[in-house]
Amino acid sequence: MASAATAPPSPGTPANLKRIVAASLIGTTIEWYDFFLYGSAAALVFNKLFFPDSDPLVGTLLSFLTYAVGFAARPIGALVFGHYGDRLGRKKLLVISLLMMGGATFAIGLLPTHATVGSAAPVLLTTLRLVQGFALGGEWGGAVLLVSEHGDAKRRGFWASWPQTGAPAGQLLATGVLSLLTATLSDDAFGSWGWRVPFLLSGLLVMVGLWIRLSVDESPVFKQALAQAEARKAATSDDSEVEKLPLVAVLRHHWRDVIIAMGARMAENISYYVITAFVLVYATTAADVSKQTALNAVLIASAVHFAVIPAWGALSDRIGRRPVYLLGAAGVGLWAFPFFSLVDTGSFGNLILAITVGLVLHGAMYAPQAAFFSEMFATRMRYSGASIGAQFASVAAGAPAPLIATALLDSTGGSTMISLYVIAAAVLTLVAVGCAKETRHRDLADVDAPVENRPAAAEKADARTA
Repeated sequence: MASAATAPPSPGTPANLKRIVAASLIGTTIEWYDFFLYGSAAALVFNKLFFPDSDPLVGTLLSFLTYAVGFAARPIGALVFGHYGDRLGRKKLLVISLLMMGGATFAIGLLPTHATVGSAAPVLLTTLRLVQGFALGGEWGGAVLLVSEHGDAKRRGFWASWPQTGAPAGQLLATGVLSLLTATLSDDAFGSWGWRVPFLLSGLLVMVGLWIRLSVDESPVFKQALAQAEARKAATSDDSEVEKLPLVAVLRHHWRDVIIAMGARMAENISYYVITAFVLVYATTAADVSKQTALNAVLIASAVHFAVIPAWGALSDRIGRRPVYLLGAAGVGLWAFPFFSLVDTGSFGNLILAITVGLVLHGAMYAPQAAFFSEMFATRMRYSGASIGAQFASVAAGAPAPLIATALLDSTGGSTMISLYVIAAAVLTLVAVGCAKETRHRDLADVDAPVENRPAAAEKADARTA
């Protein structure tokens, strides 16, 4: 009979798994709401409130620079949360990340502006943005792992894609609140106090998310791996680097997977922030579209994005993670020029079409990403590996994307170079994912040894699915 330390974890029952999915989804929705709310506000009002002495486009660049600072903090969050998440568990760290993100967002709603405290205002704003980025750096890995490790391989792509819908759900919620406020308030009222309302609302949302997150169980795969590690230490006094420093183990045994994950994120990250954040700048300046119209287009497209992500995740369970991911990367590259051509018309219908198609193609990358990255790494280094691969790429991809796009628009006056920028990112992702192995049939409980050290039978099973 297998011991408690070695008995395989049983997959989550449908009811239990649905509760885990709901907890992860609600938590990620709130965290992404906080993160995207800042991005939308940076595009619409922060340039005037915190950088009023600058040229409008320069003010937007400075505003997006504080936006990018949040991405710079995400790798640090990934390292810290990944390390302790691999040692203490996924659930504890997810609760901490939710409290940090919500607290920072609520505090932004209370910030004095440049008109009140001068240059201290952008400094305070940047500090709180750093806290947001640090928290989000630990959120994504824990949320997707909690779902991935509760289910089995057969439908892992589908179930693990639900926390991914937290991104469009958060975007939908943030854009919806801003759209409602801009529709009901005058520009003066919105600039004076209305912009604070969605940030303060985060406090209530965090309390709801915290209550739900505290009700779920720790990952059974993690508990099994922790028990095995404790048993090994008791039997052999082995206090190896793998147990002490998950980061060291990741870089030693999974460096190739980290590079692949980073490359896979390039097109996914860059295209998303061009389509949802930079488009607010481009549509309102180059295409002469109103703020309300641009926000409504993003709102509608985000609803479609939310709906298609689980469908793409389910498809990855049938045909594999790689084919679906490659389809999305190729799609966003091919859509870059048509995207801006449609936005340039100034038509609301064409604006909706441009953003919606872009986000549907983005979903083909984003949906299988959770399962794909989870399946690359061993359990006792999975939080670190998945988080590092995802969040370090954000510094080179998502962080500068609105900045680069805005600078290209300012220097060239058109969208051609921005389209080429998105296409270059798509090529990088196609190369990275093309070099990856198919992972959809891997049992997460069996990936505790580095891939190169696993039994030949397991390697053959992977080869059959590649």
